[in-house]
Amino acid sequence: MTNLKRKCLRMISTASFVVAAFYGAPAQSTVFNIPSTDIQTKKRLYVEADFTAHLSSFQSGGYQAYGPRIIYGVNRRVEVGFNAFYTRTSPSEPIEIQPNFKVQLYKNESKGTAVAAGAVVFVPITQRATNTTRAMIYSVASKSMKGDHGPRLTAGGYALVGSFADGTTKRGLLLGYEQPLNRKISLVLDWSTGNNDYGYVVAGSGITLSPKSVLYVGYNIGNQGRGNNALGVYYGLSF
Repeated sequence: MTNLKRKCLRMISTASFVVAAFYGAPAQSTVFNIPSTDIQTKKRLYVEADFTAHLSSFQSGGYQAYGPRIIYGVNRRVEVGFNAFYTRTSPSEPIEIQPNFKVQLYKNESKGTAVAAGAVVFVPITQRATNTTRAMIYSVASKSMKGDHGPRLTAGGYALVGSFADGTTKRGLLLGYEQPLNRKISLVLDWSTGNNDYGYVVAGSGITLSPKSVLYVGYNIGNQGRGNNALGVYYGLSF
């Protein structure tokens, strides 16, 4: 499994792109992997510890990735984020940082609709001779259904910027579905399409542990590649 395939499971986490669907939980500004239309609350900080793993030996393509994700609400329309990840595997992977931002372009609470756009940059800090800086830009729109347990649908698209291997799909769709089951637990599904290292479908859940803390658990399955899958566990705090 390539470094980019490992990155993608944390990535669209990136823009700070895990479940803002269940009410009362601190928004993380993602569906699960794909970006949501939410924006972090003004002058509030969200900090998350991420663990992603392909449960095989390092010699068989397994890995363990660790890192923090931080989001700050600049104002009611803009959030900025910073992610950093270290991956244990063989051969070794570069340490990477991921500065990002998102702008909420439109929101109508009475109709349950919103639109947002953003970007994330992937910057290798080590092994720079063999790894290049790349970026993703995206836009998403969402529709929330009425009712205490009404689902939210998210759809949008992304484009990759930078140097990629021949045959890589540089544009694709972002699709998400969030279903609150009760006040503390939500079912979450999302999918990034495309024949590239970012193409994954994920199914998971989010659990509100307290008014300021949440836990997310999900399983990622690649669009292509046998055994291209990983378990993700994320714990977040809002300040």
